[in-house]
Amino acid sequence: MKKRFSPKMLRFIHTIFAMERDLIVGGQAVMEGVMMRTPSAYAIACRRADGSIVTTAEKLPKWSDKYKWMNTPVIRGGATLIQSMALGVKALNFSAKIYEDDLNAAEAAAKEKATDTQLAFVEGTTDEDFLKAPVKVIMPEKTEGKAKKAGQSAGAVGSIIFALGFNILLFIVAPLVLTNVLFIGLGWAGAPALAADAGWFETIKAYVWKIQLDSFGSWVSFNLIDGVIRMIFFIIMIFSMSYLKDIRRVFEYHGAEHKTVFTWEKGLDLTPANATTQSRQHPRCGTSFLMVVMLVAIVLFSVINFEATWMNLVVRIALMPLVAGLSYEVIRYAAKKESSAIFKLMTKPGLWLQNITTQEPDEQQLEVAIKALDESLKLEPQTA
Repeated sequence: MKKRFSPKMLRFIHTIFAMERDLIVGGQAVMEGVMMRTPSAYAIACRRADGSIVTTAEKLPKWSDKYKWMNTPVIRGGATLIQSMALGVKALNFSAKIYEDDLNAAEAAAKEKATDTQLAFVEGTTDEDFLKAPVKVIMPEKTEGKAKKAGQSAGAVGSIIFALGFNILLFIVAPLVLTNVLFIGLGWAGAPALAADAGWFETIKAYVWKIQLDSFGSWVSFNLIDGVIRMIFFIIMIFSMSYLKDIRRVFEYHGAEHKTVFTWEKGLDLTPANATTQSRQHPRCGTSFLMVVMLVAIVLFSVINFEATWMNLVVRIALMPLVAGLSYEVIRYAAKKESSAIFKLMTKPGLWLQNITTQEPDEQQLEVAIKALDESLKLEPQTA
């Protein structure tokens, strides 16, 4: 039988462990559940329709121990981001499978209930009161073939590619093009030369193909407005999503994740009662990270000065790993008590935005988040 530790014993073990290195805890909300990650492991917990909690947990490979260069500041941010994205996809797939299983079970139960009461008339009789005995109609189960599973895998890959393309279009291409058109319209950038008989396609191409600015100061202003437009797009998207019922449920689990992390970091017992009083806004949240990414991008992109719009796009996409790495260091340092005011100020917009991306969870949602963290902590190395 697998040995289970009480919450107090877990706290004692990991307090000793934390003396040797920082035990940074993070997580992610998923459909009706939470994924929690500790330095050496992760766990996912989801609430089923019947009220039970189903979990899965696994140890994480320590690439930074094997490849010391991966623990270098800035570089470690990119490595952590890639691993987090992979874990995020795993967690979402796990929660989606649980959610789909519950839906299928509910549909099967509804069909079974409907067929239990079906009555059929005897064929050929004219007596409407003469009935057969109640019969239960059992339909053959549909089996999933290899072709369908392959199609689902291809669909998942296609969805990821579409999502990446959509985000590049929305948060890189669109703000850059709109800023260029705005600058030309306000007379802050050189207008393109157009032939008298130029059509609509030639006109649009001329306006977006080149960025004609006359000084470094103009480029700083250009990138500042480009960054502001990017932030506006992001805030509108988040605000719009918050009105969807299913997304709001995810935001509630997001709040449960943050409250549980705060409970752990303050050294309190992992109980819903202790977690309820904690804050929903956490400086290491992915929302704060994305806002810092946008701020860092404004500064870094200000040194880019290419007339051709496509060159600016290529360089901006190529610099995103560097932007992510620098942003990770800002978030990591801002979470420390001794961090300076400027770092805390950079994370403030993300904390404000968490008023939307996190919602107040109930006790059952806190139980799920605590269960995920508890399962992940069990896989952490133990010291004597």
